[in-house]
Amino acid sequence: MLQSRALVIALILLLSTTPPEVQSKSLFEKDRRDLLAIPETIASYIYETVNKVSPKVGQFLLDTVQSPSVTAARQRIAKEAVRVSVMFEQLMEKIKSLWYTKVLGY
Repeated sequence: MLQSRALVIALILLLSTTPPEVQSKSLFEKDRRDLLAIPETIASYIYETVNKVSPKVGQFLLDTVQSPSVTAARQRIAKEAVRVSVMFEQLMEKIKSLWYTKVLGY
């Protein structure tokens, strides 16, 4: 019961703050790969908030994140995210070139 209360309080505290690293950015900005840092930032804020409320639950979260299965899953997701990001960048470049050549006539 105490752990669930601690998690509820941690989530309320987390959702009531706006982290500056997770600000919205334009899709046309060059640093779109910063999007890969958003899940890590969110996880860090969750850990810090939960650790302040209940160090035991914070330690459990830290042990869970550092387990081999979670680490492997995170690496796989990061690898796929980079691949999708590169494909998206290529698509945006093709759209820009079509826009400039066909619509604007450059």
